[in-house]
Amino acid sequence: MILTARLRPTKRRRIAGAIAALTLAALALLLAVGSAAAKCLPIAGAQPKVIPAALPAPGSLRLTFLGHSSFLIESAEGVSAVTDYNGWIRPPVVPDVVTMNNAHDTHYTDVVDPEIQLVLRGWDPGGGMAVHEHQLRDLKVWNLPTNVRDLGGVRYNGNSIFVFEIADLCIAHLGHLHHLLTEEHLGQLGMIDVLLAPIDGIYTMAQSLMLEVIEQIGAPTVIPMHYFGTATLARFLDLAKPRYGAVYSKSSSIVLERGKLPYRKILILPPREAETPFYSDD
Repeated sequence: MILTARLRPTKRRRIAGAIAALTLAALALLLAVGSAAAKCLPIAGAQPKVIPAALPAPGSLRLTFLGHSSFLIESAEGVSAVTDYNGWIRPPVVPDVVTMNNAHDTHYTDVVDPEIQLVLRGWDPGGGMAVHEHQLRDLKVWNLPTNVRDLGGVRYNGNSIFVFEIADLCIAHLGHLHHLLTEEHLGQLGMIDVLLAPIDGIYTMAQSLMLEVIEQIGAPTVIPMHYFGTATLARFLDLAKPRYGAVYSKSSSIVLERGKLPYRKILILPPREAETPFYSDD
């Protein structure tokens, strides 16, 4: 015979309520323990990183001329890169990626902030050929080696053109380029949208030869760099006038996106540390 305990409804409700209360208390304890563990595991040992408050919109990038041949490139996903990182022209944030060339010590440094994730040298310290190809979220960067004049001779593969693929655009930084490009170079570069070109006319190439390189690559937008004063810039713009118009930016920082690039224009950005000498109302 099976004996069945018959409890009054009020007593059954009290017992059910007590069981429910214990169950909820146990569940709350488990959630609290799990929550405490989840907060610690992902961030243990992580270093804080300063990210600009206003990132470029999706499909665009922000380019800032820091000075000499250094530019800061910032993506919509918060990736930042600095070209020809040299330790004395400092970006406003610690970048994720830096590129360097070593024709002169104004284009590289051996003292690199340890928070920088990728340090890409445009030469091989061992004497070979530097080869880079990296993807960091929405930024891809790779290099094309070129040669450098060195004490009357040639240092093969001593410079790199770095290409940044970002926001559906290809930006090429010529570095310390010393010669015209071959058909093989041009084939490897492909279609370049924005060209960052040294126009000093002395330490890299004569301005007339740099214009030939610009024509070889055929980028719709050219941004001059690596020049010393407005007189040098004026000479270059005068040489380029039959082929390219000039557009002056009042800010060292601009936002670029496909479909809105200045076409067949030389876009002059004032250096971040000395903007006013290059202001124009044009």
